[in-house]
Amino acid sequence: MRIGIIGMGGVGGYFGGKLAREYAGKGKHEIIFVCRGEHLAEIKKNGLKLFTKEGDYSVRPDLATDNPAAAGVFDLAFFSVKSYHLEKAARDFSAGINQNTIVIPLLNGVDIAERLRKSLSAANILQGCVYISSSVAKPGTVRQTDGSCQMLLGTDDGSAKSYQHVLDILLEAKINAELSDKISIALWTKYILICPLAGITAATGKTFGGVMENADLKNQLRKMMQEVRIIAAARKVVLPENIVEQTLDKIGRFAYDTKTSMQVDRERGNKMEIDIFTAYIRKAGRELGIPTPWHNEIFNFLSGK
Repeated sequence: MRIGIIGMGGVGGYFGGKLAREYAGKGKHEIIFVCRGEHLAEIKKNGLKLFTKEGDYSVRPDLATDNPAAAGVFDLAFFSVKSYHLEKAARDFSAGINQNTIVIPLLNGVDIAERLRKSLSAANILQGCVYISSSVAKPGTVRQTDGSCQMLLGTDDGSAKSYQHVLDILLEAKINAELSDKISIALWTKYILICPLAGITAATGKTFGGVMENADLKNQLRKMMQEVRIIAAARKVVLPENIVEQTLDKIGRFAYDTKTSMQVDRERGNKMEIDIFTAYIRKAGRELGIPTPWHNEIFNFLSGK
């Protein structure tokens, strides 16, 4: 298969790196990295360097490019770009994605597959999510700092087993992957953790541990999670009744200094993915008639309103 990783940031770099380490240059599967700028130039020159909890290594893909024509047609494509680049990336590489292409988005939002279907109507689009804390340390280098490094992919219609061959590719590359017939529950289970945390850590500059040791911030985090749970229920996704406390307990097991990608982006002066986090809950609340005052407060602060 021709496997494309579109977006080689912390997520794409980690999972793309494992795929390249297993398959690149060996003829079984072709691994294509899609990125741009200095990151692309460094990968072309010296390969991609990975620093992970499992060990450090360097890989070279079969191809690294920012040119859709050079990338060609994908059999399997992972999208791991920033949310605000999603539609453009889909348009740019649409010629290489057809009815035979399996597309798996690895972004944090809960509406990413829906957004991709509008741009890639011919593709076979699954839903996916990952549990990882990683980022580009410098061009050509990705550093993973925390998380289980798990990838979940699947459907809600009972057809997940038909993608066993994709799972086998991931498992052979020693990626901690699972197929799910209830992927929306998995997406919202992650989202109830990452959406409130992204907002609070970006707004306050506090790490996971800093938020959890502050009684006021932990209470705000709990209130924001409750807003997410109510929105999920309104979207017909029923999470466990104790999901908020379960999630708080999960956060408490992360390393004290863990940061969200949105916090890192704000610290570096980069554009933030407000659209898939606070803005999405704010918009969904308005559409559904559900108050979201805690998310509104964070949204207003981060957007300067």
